[in-house]
Amino acid sequence: MLYHLFDSIDFSVPGSGVFGYISFRAAMAVFVSLLISLWFGGGIIRLLRRLQVGETVRDLGLEGQLTKQGTPTMGGLIILSATILPTLLFARLDNIYIILLLVSTVWMGLIGFLDDYIKVFKKDKRGLAGKFKVVGQVGLGLIVGATVYFHPEIRTRVEVPAVVAEMMDPEDVHTITEADGTQHFMLNRKSPNTTIPFVKGNEFNYSTLLKPFGQGAREYTWLLYIAVVIFIITAVSNGANITDGVDGLATGTSAIIVLTLGILAYVSGNIIFSQYLGIMYIPGSGELAVFIGALLGACIGFLWYNAYPAQVFMGDTGSLALGGIIATLAILVRKELLIPVLCGVFLVENLSVVMQVSYFKWTKRKYGEGRRIFLMSPLHHHFQKKGIHESKIVSRFWIVGIMLAVLSIVTLKLR
Repeated sequence: MLYHLFDSIDFSVPGSGVFGYISFRAAMAVFVSLLISLWFGGGIIRLLRRLQVGETVRDLGLEGQLTKQGTPTMGGLIILSATILPTLLFARLDNIYIILLLVSTVWMGLIGFLDDYIKVFKKDKRGLAGKFKVVGQVGLGLIVGATVYFHPEIRTRVEVPAVVAEMMDPEDVHTITEADGTQHFMLNRKSPNTTIPFVKGNEFNYSTLLKPFGQGAREYTWLLYIAVVIFIITAVSNGANITDGVDGLATGTSAIIVLTLGILAYVSGNIIFSQYLGIMYIPGSGELAVFIGALLGACIGFLWYNAYPAQVFMGDTGSLALGGIIATLAILVRKELLIPVLCGVFLVENLSVVMQVSYFKWTKRKYGEGRRIFLMSPLHHHFQKKGIHESKIVSRFWIVGIMLAVLSIVTLKLR
């Protein structure tokens, strides 16, 4: 909003030029987001207490678990408000990437809010039926997948030799001239391509998966691409939801992932850095840094209240939204194949539940009694059952998350 305001006025306001810099607007988004989450977070928590929006805790035999009974939930409202407001203030609202992220935030936030509302106010512990959650996740996947595939403003660019550039349509070639007169020719591409980590010449086009079915099958690449996007959004949002089980775990892990995606988005949207690193240049994606700055500030500010012992839980309002946003971000910067590494904590938490349930059912059919791999799933509860304090569990998971984040950044050059 402020960018458009200062860009449209005819007279010069001293200092207004800084709003043209993504780095400044991203820094301001972090600052304002922190202010909102810290300043208004306490008020929101008090409001939730007055409304008796307390967590209902089942007795799972975990130490200190029942002391959390009645702790306010739906704290994800703090994260959502502290993300959306600074984005509206400092981001370019005509940028398709920002629009998609705002849609993802509101969409998944509403699904999570409905789930929490049913649990708290309707006194139904099951919350929103699983099929409706899946419908919501699939719906967002359709929106994101179709927009990324078909929207004309979402393109990638790759440098090509001058000889190749002369053979192409001039509208498809973007010429960059350096100060010394050196010219670089960037080919605009509208294709469903992504990045394969740890591989040299690491661009991958989804249409190649349909090559065995004949040349005509490539016309249906959009169906394959949208299906992949739906799977990613569903998996990551559920992973974040499952990880939200002990104080500060999902919030801190998400903050680490978001910061990493911010770095990847910034270098991908900067033609100088992308050329130097030899990575895919995505015009317009640098603006994502503003949204990411707001989300990062929101997570850190929320952690002030969510760290052990938590004064508020994010609930599905926050966890489903965070997972959906992270998945959308990874897709927009063409790093979705990096998710198993970057979101390794979410992945392991997800897998621990799948493995536990599958093994229990299999052994029950075979031996007549269900057996377990872990003392309890998700994985963080397994360590709680072993007597490890939850604050130590969270700290160790954060350390693993930081290691995975560093490894993800290293993939920019390690191929």
